[in-house]
Amino acid sequence: MAPKKQDDGSTKKRKRIPASRSNTEASHESPSKAPKLSASKKPFKSLKTRKPDAVPKDKTKKAPLTGRERRLHAKELAEARKKKRKRHFTLEQELAHLWEKMRRHEIAKEDRAKLVTEALQRMKGKIPEIAGSHISSRVLQTCVKHCSQAERDAVFEELRPHFLSLSYNAYSVHLVKKMLDNASKKQLAGFISTLRGHVAPLLRHMVGSVVVEHAYELSNAAQKQELLSELYSTELQLFKDLVSLKESRLLDVISKLGLQKGSVIRHMTSVIQPILEKGIVDHSIIHRVLLEYFSVADQSSVTDIIQQLSSPLLVRMIGTKDGAKIGILCAKYGNAKERKKIIKGLKGHIAKTAYHQYGCLVLVCIFSVVDDTNLVTKVIIRELQPTLRELILDKNGRRPILQLLHPSCSRYFSPDELASLSSSIPSLSQKDQSETSTQTEALKVSLNDEKSKEDTEMAVDEPSKDDTPKDDSYVAESGKKDPFVRRQELLIKSGLAESLLDICIENVGELIRSNFGREVLYEVATGGSGGVLHPTLDDKITSLHEAVASLSAMPKSDDSEEDHVLENFHSSRTIRRLVLDCPKFASTLWEKAIKGKSELWAQGHSCKVISAFLESTDSKVQRLVKKELQPLIDSGVLKNQRPRKLSTK
Repeated sequence: MAPKKQDDGSTKKRKRIPASRSNTEASHESPSKAPKLSASKKPFKSLKTRKPDAVPKDKTKKAPLTGRERRLHAKELAEARKKKRKRHFTLEQELAHLWEKMRRHEIAKEDRAKLVTEALQRMKGKIPEIAGSHISSRVLQTCVKHCSQAERDAVFEELRPHFLSLSYNAYSVHLVKKMLDNASKKQLAGFISTLRGHVAPLLRHMVGSVVVEHAYELSNAAQKQELLSELYSTELQLFKDLVSLKESRLLDVISKLGLQKGSVIRHMTSVIQPILEKGIVDHSIIHRVLLEYFSVADQSSVTDIIQQLSSPLLVRMIGTKDGAKIGILCAKYGNAKERKKIIKGLKGHIAKTAYHQYGCLVLVCIFSVVDDTNLVTKVIIRELQPTLRELILDKNGRRPILQLLHPSCSRYFSPDELASLSSSIPSLSQKDQSETSTQTEALKVSLNDEKSKEDTEMAVDEPSKDDTPKDDSYVAESGKKDPFVRRQELLIKSGLAESLLDICIENVGELIRSNFGREVLYEVATGGSGGVLHPTLDDKITSLHEAVASLSAMPKSDDSEEDHVLENFHSSRTIRRLVLDCPKFASTLWEKAIKGKSELWAQGHSCKVISAFLESTDSKVQRLVKKELQPLIDSGVLKNQRPRKLSTK
């Protein structure tokens, strides 16, 4: 055994000795090990003389695949996997080829009808199974759009038992919407009846809520009431036809059926809270439910909802009529912190909101109630200033500006819009009224100790505004700051009024002839309601008066494409209002444009402007024009108009 160990040791040592020594020792080794050592230590051969290794004849080396071949191979493998996983994979591939042909614009109607019929024949009996596929759902939508009414009815009947399950799928939901768009009144009523008992779960689902909203938009008043009533109470969810169209408001429903108000509030809270937590606030049906909830809920419940909505979520809601009302109520009844969140949430969306039919009312409300004018200036006004000219010329964009110049004017806001701006939440308003009543009672008792208790209670029921002290602990609906001071800060301190005047002077011809811009120009030229722009900007207002007068002084030309400013429908009426309501402008216009030319402008639309000088109640204007206009009155060219009262601004 010893020699064996010694040999092992010598072998290990051989690996460490230099190459010169290993060659001499290799000759004394046993013949069995000599070939291994000689093979491992072959002499170096140059690349030129080296022979290639012999390749076995039975094993040939495969050439590498090209990029195209690799992609095709991967596609084949993917299709093989899909065939195993999808039951109707082959059918979907065939439908995709048909769809590529039928959706082309240049295809003839007859050819498209044949392709649609062929596709529907292949899908017959399998439509509910393949409707959830992203390919098949698109093919079905195209088929439903271009097929005949009989074929469409057949598809509807096949899908009828599966509408609920399809409403939760991200692809088939588009098919359901397409079916509703093309459904008859009877089919739509049948679909809404299938939603019964499932409206709340669908609204809590990100995809399913889209179907409920689409059905809500397409339905009539009775069907809308049916969808809404399910969200009010468990009783209304279980029993049908308990509510008629007359009871459209939730308060009327509660009073008619004798429902417990607390039970209704708890049920609605359980429905609304998950929806708000998931951020599903884009749909008008949810906005309607929230408005009804505000009308019946107590203070704590309403405050919690306002706190949740006082965030960027509100931006997604103000695109509907009811959503804008919710935005107005949140701005009116939210505290300072919540109002700040609302304004910051609007950042980046101010211009888009101002142009919107309903969104602009939220900005109007913010201008009317928020006391932090620095924040409003920084976030809202700074974003409006770059597009001020476009806003003035837009029907909706001008309204926030007009609210600052002339608040809540019925000339610029419809009765429905003014009602929305003055809307309130009963539970929070009752708090304000109860606080006022308590304070009034204490004051009456302290001042009138000799009065009886009954007289004091009667005084509490009808509190006097003059005797009611202000409570600074509660944020009032219109804010704590004086409205006139707030307007001055938002207009003058922010620089908005100066920018308005510059734009009006530069674009006086365009604004005074436009249907919407003339209203802003009129308010700016008169100094705003209550003279809010005086006396700070008197010089620029005078410059605007001169710009209008200079435009009116231009000679009348028949070759001009535009009507003269005194004959244009919109501008002539605006100038007439300015003459009646602003004596300073009337004097400037007379001296620069009308004096010596009154007979020329005494006919057509311009005669309204000349008559306005006679209707002016300012004595200086009357003396200024009497000498020149009296002959026109005597000759019958002008009628002798009675002086008219100045409009209250």
